[in-house]
Amino acid sequence: MTLEAVLFDMDGTLVDSESMHFVCWSKLLKPYGVSYLENDFCQRFSGRPTLEAAIEIKQEHNLSVSAQFLADEKYRLFGEYVITHLPPLMPFTEQTLKAVKASGLKMALVTGSAKSEAMPILKGLGFYELFDTVVTKDDVTNPKPAGDPYLLALKQINIQAGNAIAVEDTFTGVTAAAANNALLRVVAIANSHTKDHDFSLATYKMSNLDEFWQWVQSQL
Repeated sequence: MTLEAVLFDMDGTLVDSESMHFVCWSKLLKPYGVSYLENDFCQRFSGRPTLEAAIEIKQEHNLSVSAQFLADEKYRLFGEYVITHLPPLMPFTEQTLKAVKASGLKMALVTGSAKSEAMPILKGLGFYELFDTVVTKDDVTNPKPAGDPYLLALKQINIQAGNAIAVEDTFTGVTAAAANNALLRVVAIANSHTKDHDFSLATYKMSNLDEFWQWVQSQL
C-alpha cells in the first residue's frame, strides 16, 4: 500500500467548533423553552447529522415545529455566526495541514457540515486552498455516517481507497470512513467531547495531529 492521500474531517478534528454549534442550537431552542448543558449536549450530538439531532430533540421535547425546520434554522444560524466567530484550531492543525500539503500527498476535506457552515471556516482560516477537494453534506444524497462523502472525495482526487487514509474524531465519522461502502483506513483522534465514543472500527487511535503527521512521515 502506497499512501497517496489524506482525507480530513473538519469539526472536532481540525477546528474546535463544537461549542459554536452548541451556541447556535441554544439560540434556536431558547424560544421553545429547551436548554441543555454544553458538555452533555456536545457529548451526545458531536459528529451526528444535524437533521438526526433535530429529530431527536423534537421528539424529546414534543416540539410543534418540524425537525427539518429546526435543522434548516440551525444551518442558517451557524452560517451567520461563523462569519464573525471563527473557531479555534485543534492542536497541531496548521502545522499538520501545511506539512501534508508540502509532502506532495493529495488532501481532501470531508465534512458532515453544510457548505454554508464549512466554507466560512475554511476560507476564514486560510485553509481552503490547501485542499484538492472539499466535500460537504450538501454534495451527497447520503451524508455521514454513510460512506458516500468519502467515495465522492476519492473520486474527485482520483485515488483508490487503499492508497488513502481518513482522519476523524467521532463514531459517526469513523463509521463513514471505515465501514459501510467507503472501506478506508481511518485514524481516530478523540477530543474532550468524543473520548467515550466507540472507535473499534478505526485502524489506528492517536492522541493528536502531530502524532498522525509522524506516522505519515513513516509512510512516505
